[in-house]
Amino acid sequence: MKNKFFLTRRRLLQQLGLSATVLSAGLAPHALSSGNNRKVGVALVGLGGYSSNQLAPALQLTQHCELRGIVTGSPEKIPQWQEKYGIKDANVYNYDNMHTLADNPDIDVVYVVTPPSLHKKYSIIGANAGKHVWCEKPMAMDEQECQDIIGACRKNKVKLTIGYRLHHEPNTKTILELARTRPYGAIERVRTVAAYSGGEGRSPDDWRMRHSMGGGALYDMGVYALNGARYATGEEPIAITAHHEITHPDVFTEADSTTIFTLEFPSGATAEGMTSFVKSGNKLEVYCEEGEYGLEPMSTYTGVGGRTSDGRLLNKPIANQQAAQMDNDALAIIHDREVMVPGEEGLRDIRLVQAAFESARTGKRIVF
Repeated sequence: MKNKFFLTRRRLLQQLGLSATVLSAGLAPHALSSGNNRKVGVALVGLGGYSSNQLAPALQLTQHCELRGIVTGSPEKIPQWQEKYGIKDANVYNYDNMHTLADNPDIDVVYVVTPPSLHKKYSIIGANAGKHVWCEKPMAMDEQECQDIIGACRKNKVKLTIGYRLHHEPNTKTILELARTRPYGAIERVRTVAAYSGGEGRSPDDWRMRHSMGGGALYDMGVYALNGARYATGEEPIAITAHHEITHPDVFTEADSTTIFTLEFPSGATAEGMTSFVKSGNKLEVYCEEGEYGLEPMSTYTGVGGRTSDGRLLNKPIANQQAAQMDNDALAIIHDREVMVPGEEGLRDIRLVQAAFESARTGKRIVF
């Protein structure tokens, strides 16, 4: 199948009149599938709320991407998506025939937006089909699954990036820069909160209420809090302690409703974090020797912003986080350069998620 894939690409390039000199200019073959406009063709894998309400609309705002395909297990959704986005019959797939994407030069990228328990399966299918993989957060269920995705993408020589839209958001990028430059002295303490109330009203059939599918506060929202603590300090934790708050046990029969954690870093800095489906809050606070700064909100789709203790506003605008994320990831493909958020970044957070669960279960401090 791999040989057939590359033969198809070669025939396409010949038909478009593109020579080897074009490829030698640093443009990956994947990026040329749409001809001279060099836009990256994206297939969304999973047509749930995030694909429908955020990613598909955002793709209409991108400069370097096009929504060209869909993969779904819900046939009733297909006509609506085709009518709304002009998706060709040949670019519509189900989960059983997704592997045949290998024969489709329209599609350069699969963006996996299924429940997390299926991220590994469909990311690997996409990679084996020779497609670049954009995998939504949380990356997978455990560290081994993350490693399997990374390995499949390396084996097939395709790029892998995780859908951490905030790393493409300008005010969050300022926090990363402050962690690097330390203008307020040593970072001593961080506080992160990524939570929303009302989760107890979700249907028990919702995958977000099922731990086995990657649901619960820690998997779903906690990744924002854990990742925020990491990029705010610029360090990797050396230990974690965590516990769950039990609320609505009749509703949260499998997934955690609230998880509270403490991270310890090599410099001596600590981070206190909370994530919840039944409490509200969304902020990042960084306390240093000579000042403080933060974001509130820190992880919403719009309006991320904050200030520093000396009056600097962190309020750079962005038109659409997801569009910026996908354009940046598309440019990495077009110019064959490193992605901003590689698979290893997602793996590090999943390692922390798993350690938090272990700490909450055993009552012990987990040392890395």
